Parts: sequence; structure tokens; C-alpha cells
Amino acid sequence: MTGLNTRLPRLHGGFAVKLALAAALIALADQVFFVRELSFGWLGLFGAALALAAVLANPALRYDQRALIALTVALMMAGAMIWDAAPLPFLLFWVAMGLAILLPGTARFDDGWRWAQRLVAHGFKALFGPLIDLFRLNRVRTRRPASGTGLRSLLPALVLPLVGSLVIVALFASANPVIDQFIASLALPRLSERTLGRILFWGVIFVITWGVLRPRRARPYFGTFDGSGDLAIPGVSPASVLISLIAFNALFAAQNAMDLAWLWGLMPLPEGMTLADYAHRGAYPLIATALLAALFVLVTLRPGSQTAESPLVRKLVTLWIAQNLVLVASSMLRLYDYIDAYSLTRLRIAALAWMALVAVGLLLIGWRLLRGHSARWLINANCTAAALLLGTYAFVDTGALAAQWNVRHAREVDGSGAGIDLCYLAELEGSALLPLIELEQRPLDPALARRVTALRQQVQYAQGELLRHGGWTLLGERRLARAEALVGPVRAYQPERYDCSGVPYETASEAAAPATPALTATAEPSQ
Repeated sequence: MTGLNTRLPRLHGGFAVKLALAAALIALADQVFFVRELSFGWLGLFGAALALAAVLANPALRYDQRALIALTVALMMAGAMIWDAAPLPFLLFWVAMGLAILLPGTARFDDGWRWAQRLVAHGFKALFGPLIDLFRLNRVRTRRPASGTGLRSLLPALVLPLVGSLVIVALFASANPVIDQFIASLALPRLSERTLGRILFWGVIFVITWGVLRPRRARPYFGTFDGSGDLAIPGVSPASVLISLIAFNALFAAQNAMDLAWLWGLMPLPEGMTLADYAHRGAYPLIATALLAALFVLVTLRPGSQTAESPLVRKLVTLWIAQNLVLVASSMLRLYDYIDAYSLTRLRIAALAWMALVAVGLLLIGWRLLRGHSARWLINANCTAAALLLGTYAFVDTGALAAQWNVRHAREVDGSGAGIDLCYLAELEGSALLPLIELEQRPLDPALARRVTALRQQVQYAQGELLRHGGWTLLGERRLARAEALVGPVRAYQPERYDCSGVPYETASEAAAPATPALTATAEPSQ
């Protein structure tokens, strides 16, 4: 009895506070998301309210420095959603909130692999948290001694008269229309689909908030890979590893020498080959090669193993990792040349960031081998690097960066580079608004200028409609205000009259003729 009360307090104190906070958050979510149908930046405001409720509901969180750091990160991600709502800050917010509410129940952080398991298990348990608490509460009440005067003691005696009376009233109603009409008037009103949806929405919000206010402790199910000492693998021996490193260094040296000579412009290309032919064969296979190299080092050169203790092997590994870094740099240069030829996209920005993260991972693997650090150190170091990159990425509008680059480096603007892809700018929506205004104000071919103006008006009108109908973000508001200060407001627009490049549908077939270069601006899809 005492143990049950320890795990689940009665309806006073902390448990009652959590119920009150959950009710307040449900009311807030109902008014913001259901009644007013707001979204986007309002998700960040609700996230900040949820973080504040977690502090009020869990006193231990206020006294754990690690939890306070995670809570600060969660509030930063809530701010990122307010600034520009996107999936990445939303995901990072929940990761940080999970860390904040679970850290006070652990002695130390251990490593990112174990915490990934804890967060997944916590998320799964939170789905059933209210049912678990209801079951425990009912079990506590059933173990209390009966007083003999309560409702539970009277319930068995009331079953027969209640059931009998209902049967008799039903028979009377079938025989007496007055009674039948009276019973019909007492019937509950029929629930509409909106009401049912609203009740379901309350339930979802309650499950989400209850998982934060009453977190479920979760233990990792799989231990961390040790990654040290000798590992018996068929065909892997100190001799085979040494020979492999010599061969791999020679192959990488040949590839890097060709890249330095031709890709980096130190020597002229062979006759009949252009830089596009050389650079556009693909940066991604080279990154895959670097990842395979990292896997080889992790598996065959474990700290403390006989192979890793060899001075010659350690020098060869250091040289090989340095060559991998040169390979990653060449891959980034290949992608840059690809962008210069076919324009910049969000995915290509993400690819550049991923390549930089691969380079950091290679450096960490090499440092771990040379210093003999544990696998836990390597996991946490990589998680820290990824968290810093993603946390920064959450505040960057990569769509605006891509649009601005494409506008300033378009063939129609500077006479070189890729032709302007107006359809891709249309896909970027509000992110392309200010770059479109910049393009509109440049000297352009009259036909292209009309299309740019039409597309800018379409994007500006859609941005205003989004802000007026619940899709508010701080970045969107500032972006629209800046646009209206530059070109004035767009009061009405009919986007259905134009295609993605600003061409009226009635003249789209004429605009698609070869005389209009902007429609065939890119030879490659926007990837």
C-alpha cells in the first residue's frame, strides 16, 4: 500500500498540480489550434508553454544542471519554431524536452546510443501513460479497506432496483406515447463530427502533455559497442591490415592527385574532356568511399588492439584519414561546380552540410585511435557535432539562401551560370519572396520581367494569405513587411491564371517555345 502511494500520490500536491497543468495546456491548445485554427509559429509558443509546465510539475528538473541545459535547448528550438516553423526544430524540441525530463532520474549521461534508446522507449510508454496511471489509481483504491457507508458498498444493493426500473420504464414507454416523448426529450444531443474531432484532439493533447508532466523512466535495452581490444574476424590480421593500408593509401593518392591536378585547376584537363565532364560524375560516391574508410578503421583498428599499437600502422592510418579529408574536400568542390552549372537547392545545401559532418567524423575517428578513447567518447563527440550542426541549421532559411544564390548567379543576370528556374523559386514559396523582388528590380528581358513580376505577386499574395489565416511566423511577418515596403501590398491576385513560372495559361504554349530561355534554364532536376 505504501509503495503504491509512493509511486502514485493521491489527488493532492504534485499529482493534482500536474492534472491542473494538463487541463490548462489542453485549454490553450484548444483555443489556439482548434478554435482559431492557428499553426506554424504558434507551435513554438505552445512548446514554450509546455516547457514551463514541465518546470512547474517536476521540481527535480529545476535542481539538475544537465536538465536545465536541455531545457534551455528546448526553449531555443521553440524559438526557432516561432521564427520559422519547420520539421527540424520541431524534432529537436522534442529530443531536448525528452532529455530535460528524463535526465534528473539518471546518475550520469553515459552516451548518445543509450539515450537514443531511452527517448524512443519514453515516447512509446507516453502513449499509454494515462492508462497506466488510471490502472494504478484503481488498484490503490481497491486495496483500501471498505468503510461500509460509501457508494461502493451500496452499489451491489442498487443494481437490481435500477435494472428492474429501467426495464419497466422501457415497457411503459412502448405503451404510452407521453412517456415515450418525455424520454426522447431527455436524450443527449447528437454529437457532430466537429465535436467528436474536438474531443479526440483533447485526448491527443492530454497524452502529449501527460508524457511530459509525468515522464516514464526507461532503461536502454542494448549496451554500447565497446570498440576496443582485438576482434577475431576471418581474414583480418595485423599483416592484412598493414597491406590493406598500403594499398588503400596508394589508391587514394592516385585519386587525390587527379583531383588536385584537374578539379582544383593545377593542370589542364586531357584533350576532349571538360571540367563539367570531370566534376559532374558525382560527389556522392566519393563520400560513400570516405564512409567505408571510416568503417574499416573502426572495425580493424580498435584502440588497444595489436594492430592499432603498431607505429607503422598508426602512421599509415593517419595518412589515410588525411587523404580521406582531401577526398571530402574534393567532393564538396565537385558539388560546388555542380551548383554553379545547375543552380542551388535546399537538398544541395544539406549535402554540403552532410559532407562537412563526415569530415568532422573522420577527424574524430582518427583522434580516438591516436588517443585511445572509448567508443562512448566517439559516440558522444559525433552526437555533439551533429547537434551543433542541426541546432544551427534550425535557424537558417535554406530556401532563402538557395533563392538568393540562384537570383544573383543567374545567366540572365550576370551572363554566366545556370538559367533562372522560376518554377523552383515558386516551390520555395515565401522563402523566395525577397530574392524575387531583387530579381524584379534588375534589368531583364521584358517578357521575363513580366513573368518575374507575376510570380512575385503570386508568392507575396500567398504569403499574406498564409499569415492572415493562421500560418503566422515571425520570419514570415518580417519578410512580408519588408516586401510591402519595397513594392507595396498585393490586395488581390488570381494565381490559378498562371503556371509555376508566371506564364498565363492561355499563352503557356507560346511561352514554352525555344525563344524563351528561362523555361529551359536547367538541364538537371532540382535535387
